[in-house]
Amino acid sequence: MKNLPHLTFLRSFEAAARHLSFTSASEELNCTQSAVSNHVRSLEEFIGRPLFVRLPRSLSLTEVGEAYLPSVRHALLEIDTATESLISQKRKREVVVSCPTSLASMWLAGVLRDFTAAHPDVQVKVHGTVWSDVDEDVSDISITMNYAEDIPHGAVQLWAERLVLVCAPGFEVDGELLSRPEQLSQAQRIQVLGRPVYWELVAKHFDLPPLVSAGQHQTDVSTLALELAAEGMGCVALPRAVVLPYLKRGLVVEPMVTDIINPWVYCAKFKDRTPAPAVKLFKSWLLNAATQLEG
Repeated sequence: MKNLPHLTFLRSFEAAARHLSFTSASEELNCTQSAVSNHVRSLEEFIGRPLFVRLPRSLSLTEVGEAYLPSVRHALLEIDTATESLISQKRKREVVVSCPTSLASMWLAGVLRDFTAAHPDVQVKVHGTVWSDVDEDVSDISITMNYAEDIPHGAVQLWAERLVLVCAPGFEVDGELLSRPEQLSQAQRIQVLGRPVYWELVAKHFDLPPLVSAGQHQTDVSTLALELAAEGMGCVALPRAVVLPYLKRGLVVEPMVTDIINPWVYCAKFKDRTPAPAVKLFKSWLLNAATQLEG
């Protein structure tokens, strides 16, 4: 290790050079005037050259002092900046997550409730997205819905998604409770815009003719489609993760059992390879919650 002057000597020199006064430097550094004077003298002895001309009532820099000061000042600034950065990271207990609004309200909200109860000192900020309207660089963790065969590089599929067919309790088709696949062609159906494949897969699963969407309720918001179904305005096919809270509360029911693989899956992408402790903590919690949902 190189033999270098003590950092305290350098700080005293920089403060004295800025104020051209040992007394003012000592007030700034919260030490005695003699301590600053001794620090500077020790530094001069270390480098073997005088840094100040000591006048009766003031100081002035020597040529060596003037040449040395910019480098010392830059080095101290670098040290202060690096130290403050580390301290700020330690203090910053915040995680920024972007997530589709439907999944955020129906699944992520419960994850946040449990995480906050266990880690009240960590603040999680959520950006709700519709399709992909938030730059992933904004978030520490980005949750997106992607086609299973086109998952972005570096993203992790959270679980194997299934489609669920649901309707309100007591929902009828031509005066009869919806309970048979053949009733679907006559049933009021709710179409999620951008996901026509949902009803195509339902028709294929039950070996039915195509279920056209003409005259049906349509929306590009999955949670609104689910709410419409809960209000008895039709049946709807949606990802299980979105539907599950409504099923548990009895707001909707499954009129018939399905096991339909959803080609659209939820994925998570993590911005930093070496995340801050708070981000690392929430990442672990999120992945564990995803495993429990799949189970």
